[in-house]
Amino acid sequence: METLNMTEVSEFFLKGFSAYPVLERLLFLFCSTVYLVTLLGNTAIVVVSVLDVRLHTPMYFFLSNLSILDICYTSSFAPLMLVHFLSTQKTISFIGCAVQMCVGLSTGSTECLLLAIMAYDRYLAICWPLQYPMLMNHRLCVLLVGTPWAFSFLISLTETVIAMKLPFCGCHVVSHFACEILAVLKLACGDTSVSEAFLLAGSILLLPMPLTLICFSYALILVSILRVPSAAGRRKALSTCSAHLTVVVLFYGAVIYMYMKPKNKEAHVADEVFTVLYAVVTPMLNPVIYSLRNKEVKEAAKKLWNRKWTSSRNLQCLLPGTQTSHGFDETCLALLPSPSGVLPYLPLLLLTFLPAF
Repeated sequence: METLNMTEVSEFFLKGFSAYPVLERLLFLFCSTVYLVTLLGNTAIVVVSVLDVRLHTPMYFFLSNLSILDICYTSSFAPLMLVHFLSTQKTISFIGCAVQMCVGLSTGSTECLLLAIMAYDRYLAICWPLQYPMLMNHRLCVLLVGTPWAFSFLISLTETVIAMKLPFCGCHVVSHFACEILAVLKLACGDTSVSEAFLLAGSILLLPMPLTLICFSYALILVSILRVPSAAGRRKALSTCSAHLTVVVLFYGAVIYMYMKPKNKEAHVADEVFTVLYAVVTPMLNPVIYSLRNKEVKEAAKKLWNRKWTSSRNLQCLLPGTQTSHGFDETCLALLPSPSGVLPYLPLLLLTFLPAF
C-alpha cells in the first residue's frame, strides 16, 4: 500500500456522461450556448460598470466582482467539459485536476461571501441612507471584496493540497464531469479524515454563516421598509433588493439541494444533469437577473453602444469613396470620434438588445 502514492498518478479519467453519447451531444449544444452567453453577459456588466461614471457605486462594484467570479468559475471547467462531450479521451492531468479543483472551490467560496457582503451593502443603503456614502467608502469596498478573494483562495488551496496528497489506488475514474473534491476523495485509499474535517470547517464558514448574515440583513431591511409611510417608497426600496434576493435563493437553493439531499449508492443521471445545469446556468442568470432588467444598466449600455456605433461611422469615413474633391464629406466631418469612443463594446449588444426578447 505504501508504494501507491500520488507520484504514480499522472492523470484522471472524468467519467461524466460517457455512458450516454446522445445526451453528451445535446448537452454540448446547450452548454456551449449558455457558456457563450455567460461570457458575453458578465463581460458586458464589467465593461459597463467601469466605463459609465454613473455606475461607479458600491453596488455595481460588488456586481462587477460577482461577474468576474462567474466568468472564472465557469471557465475553470466548461471548456474542458465541452471538449469531453465530443471526445472519447476524457482525461485530465494530475496538475490540471488540482488547478481545476482549487479554482472551483475558491470562486464558489468567494461567491458565498460576496453575496453576504452585497446583502450588507443593501442594508446600509436602505437603513442608513444619509450615512451610506460615508460608511461604504471606496477603501471599505476594496477591503470587503479583497478579503473574501484572499481568504477563499487560502482555504481552497489548503483543501486541494491535502486532498491531492492522499494516495490513490485502483482505476483513477472520477464519477463527475470535473475534478470535484468529493468525487476525487472517493478514489483515495488512505485516511481522508483530515481532508473531510477541513471540508466540514470550510462548509460551516462559507455556507451557514454567510446565509445567516444575509437573512439577518434582510430582516432588518424588511423592518425598515415597513416603516416607510408611502407605498411608492416601499416599492422602490424593495426593487433595489429583489435582484440580489433572487440570486441568493437560486444559489443557495441549488447548493442545499445538491449537498443536503439523501445520498444514493449509485448516482442517478438526472442528478448529474442537474449538477451540470446548475454549474453552467446559474452564472448566466446572474447578469440577466441583476442587470438586464435594470434601468440604469440598460441606459448605460445603450449610451456606450451608440458611442461605438458613431465611432464605426467615423472609421467608414476614412475608407476610399467617402471623400469629395475638396476633402471629407461634411457628414463625416460632423462625426468626430471621442478618445474613448473607439473602445471595443461588442458585448454590449447583449445588454442592449436581449431585454427586448
